[in-house]
Amino acid sequence: MLRSALIAASRSATCRTLVEGTPVVRPIVDRFVAGPEIDDAVRVAKDLDGLLVSLDHLGEATLDRAHAEHTVEAYRLALRTLGEQGLAGRAEVSLKLSSLGQALPVDGEKIALDAARRICEAATAVGTTVTVDMEDHTTVDATLSTVRSLRADFPGTGTVLQAYLKRTEADCGDFAGPGSRIRLCKGAYDEPASVAYRDKTEVDAAYVRCLKILMRGKGYPMVATHDPRLIEIARMLAGQADRTAGDYEFQMLYGVRPDEQRALAERGLRMRVYLPYGTEWYPYFMRRLGERPANLAFFLRALAR
Repeated sequence: MLRSALIAASRSATCRTLVEGTPVVRPIVDRFVAGPEIDDAVRVAKDLDGLLVSLDHLGEATLDRAHAEHTVEAYRLALRTLGEQGLAGRAEVSLKLSSLGQALPVDGEKIALDAARRICEAATAVGTTVTVDMEDHTTVDATLSTVRSLRADFPGTGTVLQAYLKRTEADCGDFAGPGSRIRLCKGAYDEPASVAYRDKTEVDAAYVRCLKILMRGKGYPMVATHDPRLIEIARMLAGQADRTAGDYEFQMLYGVRPDEQRALAERGLRMRVYLPYGTEWYPYFMRRLGERPANLAFFLRALAR
């Protein structure tokens, strides 16, 4: 119930105004968000030396064509900056199709595809890749269709599958082929029981089933979890599938379990940090609070201090 309430608050204009207007919140947000500008993200990426990075220019669903174009230019700037700073070898970008106009009432999917294609071109030019984020269950088919189109010209394009959706095992089978890059996460949206597992035990079991499919496949699994038990299961499954440390990677959010991120890298494993930046931090921040009780406890302790 608490998670559902926080996700609902992430969509509330009133809550957003209240939180964004509270000065004490900003230092807490800085734990999870690099800062408002690409230079902030670059600074943090450099501090994360030894770790891989995926930059996310924060922004979600837009019905404004000009805003979608602004997002494209922000990503193109980010990619040029990664190239200029010598970071493209260990930094990619993640993007949401809704921020590129996917929900526009006329030709939204085509507009988002064309926008994503321009970002992929910019990524290829500096020697890195793009991962297309997944959003709520109503967008899955459109997102996967777009990813298939992008991979025809940019085969390194990755995408995200969410284990709590009941359809995801089948999607893992479809996307476990050669060259695929799949980030497997549990899922961050408040989905109905008709399409998603709601119980933590069921979600964890679904995550392991999906992970088995990806590890046995011919693609590149990206294991997005902060759960120590699932991390060890992933390592075991990778060994059973004869994967080396370079044949898959772990991913965690910036600001969540940073010591464990370093520890995994020091064990010779590939560890990527999902690093968001930008001014549109409020929805992202509220979902992070809703995902883990420890995040909310940290937030409340900081407010109390």
